[in-house]
Amino acid sequence: MPDFLLEIGCEEIPARMIDAASRELRERLSALLQRERLEPSGAISQLDTPRRLAVLAAGIPASQPDITEQVNGPSAQVAYKDGQPTPAAHAFAKKVGVDVGKLERVSTPKGEYLSATVTRKGRNASDILAETLPKEIYTLYWPKNMYWRKRGEVFVRPVRWLVAMLDEQVVPMELFGSPAGKTSRGHRIIGGDTVAVSRPSAYVEALRGAKVLGSTEREHVIRKALDAATRTIPGARWREDKPLVATVVNLTEFPSAILGSFDPEFLDLPEEVLVTVMRDHQKYFAIEDANGKLLPHFLAVLNTAADSDGLIRHGNERVLRARFNDARFFWQTDQKQTLRQRVDLLRNVTFQKDLGSYYDKTMRVQRMASWLAEIVKQSGMAIRPGVIHKAAVLAKTDLTTELVKEFTELQGIVGGLYARVQDLDEGLKPDVQTEISRAIYDHYKPESMEDDAPATVEGAVLSIADKADSIAGMFALGLIPSGSKDPFALRRQANGIVKTIAEHKLPLRLSEIMADARGRYKGSEAEKKFSNAVYIESVRSFFRERLEFYLKDARGYAYDVVSAVLAVDSDDVVDAAARAEAVSKVRGSADFESISSAFKRMKNILRQAAEKTKVIAMRVDPAGLHEESEKELAAMIPQTVATVEQRRAARDYEGALLEVAKLRPAIDKFFDKVMVMVDDDNLRANRLALLQTVVKEFSTIADFSEIVTEGKESTK
Repeated sequence: MPDFLLEIGCEEIPARMIDAASRELRERLSALLQRERLEPSGAISQLDTPRRLAVLAAGIPASQPDITEQVNGPSAQVAYKDGQPTPAAHAFAKKVGVDVGKLERVSTPKGEYLSATVTRKGRNASDILAETLPKEIYTLYWPKNMYWRKRGEVFVRPVRWLVAMLDEQVVPMELFGSPAGKTSRGHRIIGGDTVAVSRPSAYVEALRGAKVLGSTEREHVIRKALDAATRTIPGARWREDKPLVATVVNLTEFPSAILGSFDPEFLDLPEEVLVTVMRDHQKYFAIEDANGKLLPHFLAVLNTAADSDGLIRHGNERVLRARFNDARFFWQTDQKQTLRQRVDLLRNVTFQKDLGSYYDKTMRVQRMASWLAEIVKQSGMAIRPGVIHKAAVLAKTDLTTELVKEFTELQGIVGGLYARVQDLDEGLKPDVQTEISRAIYDHYKPESMEDDAPATVEGAVLSIADKADSIAGMFALGLIPSGSKDPFALRRQANGIVKTIAEHKLPLRLSEIMADARGRYKGSEAEKKFSNAVYIESVRSFFRERLEFYLKDARGYAYDVVSAVLAVDSDDVVDAAARAEAVSKVRGSADFESISSAFKRMKNILRQAAEKTKVIAMRVDPAGLHEESEKELAAMIPQTVATVEQRRAARDYEGALLEVAKLRPAIDKFFDKVMVMVDDDNLRANRLALLQTVVKEFSTIADFSEIVTEGKESTK
């Protein structure tokens, strides 16, 4: 079977967009091949660089397999009149390509119909790909697109060449005016202009010869080059930075690394400023000593073989020196005005056109953070409300500083650094000032599920209040994330709230946080534009998705465990995480598996009874229980409920679930001996009430029916 290669050659694609687009292209090709019955016998692999998206499918059929199927036509009454075929019969015979005399008659529940056995010839793979693949490519998602040919034709960057091959044959397709061929292009500087591709299996090696490496190989080369360059400085190591490694991998085709230096006097600036300038503005790696202290050196990754004469190194050092001089100038200039003096300047910084200024936001966040701090304090946790009050007032003031205007990545961080070195208040104790600066420094955290939550409880509360205010305002305006669109990063902020609550084990409920956050917008456009009922439901659904994402992706719980615990309550993050942990621990036991299957069975019976409007008694009547097994189950319920509730109140969820599992023998016996859906109305209603009681009383930790088991449920 032939291999298939597709390469889309472009002008340089932004590094941040390559991975997602490459993944989507592979998934689209895989779905297309499956849909068209051309599934590959081997893997679908990728080779992506800044100038190309490429995908290879190993061993796809040269054509679709033939399909033989039975096709029914008109009824025999319509197809024949006086024993002769009618125009309807002739039309059907022509449609299926069979002589009218060879048509068959088949009996169906609706009567006798004409039928024919038809073999449909499979289409050629090359024709299918040429016809369908361009449509998939045109609809790839890009955060930003470009027009460069016809109006309406968009792609991330201009397409300059196209390779599409089935073994040695070109697939006759065209993309943005570029016809497919067998010629790729090598590295722009050192790889030569064109690269002949003899067949897909030779593609990777042909590109390697033209100084173009695959992403995995590029990362390996980069890491080895960084290690080698760093070894020239005794006791030094380069600072691991996975996102930066991923970025430089997608900025290069044939990478190498060089070591540069800067004046040690710049080490007087805060490390965060120096590293941000190097990493975010220049894509340089920082170098540190064995104790993690920054050294006056950096590593730059080049998209070329080497820098033998040192010109590139010299140029990078000169650029970095200028950037550090700018940072030092802004740092010194900013100290002429304290953070307290900058609060009023926030009136001139717009948060959102319908939500007011950052001064308005500051006042809302300050009041909300103080309210949250009081809840946390009343729960018995150690917290300093005064620290939160001062930190909330100052948290956004660094938006008015020259350093943040120049280096926007440092917002929050600069505020924390300035709060550490400036006089915030007369008589303020050093430890309190440290806590205030730490809370400001951390209040944007976590910026992703991989990022750390704020280090202190005060920082955690400020972070939650700030993010909740943003989410509430945008939701109240109807600016809700949909699909891949989330221009205000509300999902990321909600993820941050969930993770912060979970990791600090804060006694805060999501619905109460968001209700209070909306209330702070009283009288604003946000309050007028979105009804409260719609807001409550939208926020509830949104945060349930975020909590589900946290439990599954960040904590690694199985999807059915997460569904089971969130079906009971998705408002208390800490409680949901504790219940998920308990269910995960006991779900593998035979008793729990049996209980889960039994609960599915009970809910099926109750659902079918409700659909058939069968009456369910309000409560179980002990006198109406006839069988020993149902009496035994009913007798166990009150005592088990009491024990489960006692353990649940102490948040001993694992112990509570083990108590529920003790019902297994009684439930198994009940279903072995008792028929629930009997004809006697009173007896049936009483047994349904017994099942309803079991489901209601023992589903306070998780909905056991959501747990996936291998057993089959009965609905007797």
